[in-house]
Amino acid sequence: MAENITTAGSSFAMKILRYWLPVLFMIGAMYYASTDVFSGENTRGVIEKLVLWLRPHTSERGLIKINYFVRKAAHFIEYAMLAALLFRAFRADSFLRWRFRWALYSFLIVICWALLDEYHQSFTHTRGGSIRDSMLDCSGALFMLLMIALINKRKRAGAYNLKSQI
Repeated sequence: MAENITTAGSSFAMKILRYWLPVLFMIGAMYYASTDVFSGENTRGVIEKLVLWLRPHTSERGLIKINYFVRKAAHFIEYAMLAALLFRAFRADSFLRWRFRWALYSFLIVICWALLDEYHQSFTHTRGGSIRDSMLDCSGALFMLLMIALINKRKRAGAYNLKSQI
């Protein structure tokens, strides 16, 4: 009996590590990225060097636009990744592939984190909080959760078609 409790406790700890640790790492990386270290002024030089290496005659205005696009795309992508990791953590080892509540919980956490992230940025020296960025963050998460839903729906439809052919 004691062995079952130990095995169950160990299994629970492994599940936490396997599914929730990546979420915590992602949130930690996002927190670090929202500091002055990753401000527009600090990332601009890196982005400009890369762009000028690829297209040496890019105008100053073009460089500003590209920097802006890269930074906004990073918002979208990092929150899409967070939503995917949260969904994966809520799903854990379930044999079910999709539950609306897993997507809802994931999205609600992303909304909270996006707002907290922008609030945090409002206290940094070279950054500012923006509700527009929070909305962009949430759109990245929503996009990812919709992709997960669509992929799951296609897989289910494919499995159903396969069963009906047998």
